[in-house]
Amino acid sequence: MGADAKSAMKGVELTDAAAARIARIVGDEPGKIALRVSVEGGGCSGFSYAFDLADTRADDDIAIEKNGATVLIDEISLVYMGGSVIDFVDDLMGQSFQIRNPNAVASCGCGTSFSI
Repeated sequence: MGADAKSAMKGVELTDAAAARIARIVGDEPGKIALRVSVEGGGCSGFSYAFDLADTRADDDIAIEKNGATVLIDEISLVYMGGSVIDFVDDLMGQSFQIRNPNAVASCGCGTSFSI
């Protein structure tokens, strides 16, 4: 694991609400072990987040565990997410995972893409 990924890993947090939702989703999907969060190029602001259910853990994945839930983030994505908080929000606008990323200097209106 690279030095950037190690320092970033220490700053990524998972809220209780996100952990509870992830544990429930993964528990309902046979063969799935975690929620994978990654950063991809694209989106209206330059980068976007992708959420997928994972059935395996790659060699470069960092696992963040809380209350029986696991989030996997690859080393490259982790560099862009240092200091982030992964949350699950259930409000009048709907239900969604949200990432509060202090590295993002701008984001789109729907909150799924950002720029650094």
